[in-house]
Amino acid sequence: MANRKLVDTQSPIFAPINASLILKKILIIRFSSIGDIVLTSPVIRCLRQSIPDAEIHYLTKTNFRSITENNPLLDKVHSFDQSIKEILPALKKEKFDFVVDLHNNLRSFRVRTALRRPSATFPKLNFKKWILVNFKKNLLPDIHIVDRYFKAVEPLGVVNDGQGLDFFISVKERVVPELTFGWPKENYIALVVGAAHFTKRIPLEKLREICRNTEGPIVALGGKEDAATGEKLAAEFPEKVYHACGKCSLNQSASVIKHARHVITGDTGLMHIAAAFQRPITVLWGNTVPEFGMYPYVQNTKWQSLEVDGLDCRPCSKIGFSKCPKGHFKCMLDQQVSQIHQPS
Repeated sequence: MANRKLVDTQSPIFAPINASLILKKILIIRFSSIGDIVLTSPVIRCLRQSIPDAEIHYLTKTNFRSITENNPLLDKVHSFDQSIKEILPALKKEKFDFVVDLHNNLRSFRVRTALRRPSATFPKLNFKKWILVNFKKNLLPDIHIVDRYFKAVEPLGVVNDGQGLDFFISVKERVVPELTFGWPKENYIALVVGAAHFTKRIPLEKLREICRNTEGPIVALGGKEDAATGEKLAAEFPEKVYHACGKCSLNQSASVIKHARHVITGDTGLMHIAAAFQRPITVLWGNTVPEFGMYPYVQNTKWQSLEVDGLDCRPCSKIGFSKCPKGHFKCMLDQQVSQIHQPS
């Protein structure tokens, strides 16, 4: 790589630079959210493998800092609460040699412009996603977003090693189920109750059906806002369901996921964490579709995809809504959860 010339074609700075001079300090940008940040982990690992002596820094929002701060492959994590202005002075002092923009929005563009360092990003394909959402015509390439992320490190000669996702949990946040909360030690199913958006969330009636049809024990996972749902499930299935909603940090929930025999979830961040631990996964897709390229990124584990066919309103968003735009929420309420395959 010593003689390679690199030209940044993604930012206002186009000066060619010598690769031998730029591999000392690299910044990765991904502000949010849980799943998207987990999906950047192969880029971190492969950067470390390809450029072992470089410092690798990561920029994210404070709310999501815990996802990356335990990663031993990173030298430093930078974060901000509301505005990038909070962190720009500190970032400028770092004098990065290259910026890997894995968010690719206006805010990350402002960071790259302010730092005035060579940088690269990835194809976000927002227009093609918009076409799929609004006209139900799929022009998207059949390529996972992880593999699109690697486009941003191609100028550095970094390639995907095919080893999947990483997720790291600190010793203090590792959960021993029977000691920490009185849950079963092993052989349990993790049922993900929560999701950032209503239209990605499995409705209560479907959660009940899953609990009736599934051999326990089951650990219900979600945030504090999902506590009422977890309590209802635990009350209705007291011999089967262990309510953990709002009782675990994100990393503790990840620890529960790591040891589950099966994970049943919507399109959530915990779905991607389950993929990082190569758990058997069943995904119930609501308003989103696997064609967006955000399905479980697994190599050696089979995963099951459940979708309601024949809905001309789906996908209704690439992200999600606080309520069903059509008012019927058939993409979740018509799910045939009896088709969930239990791993042996």
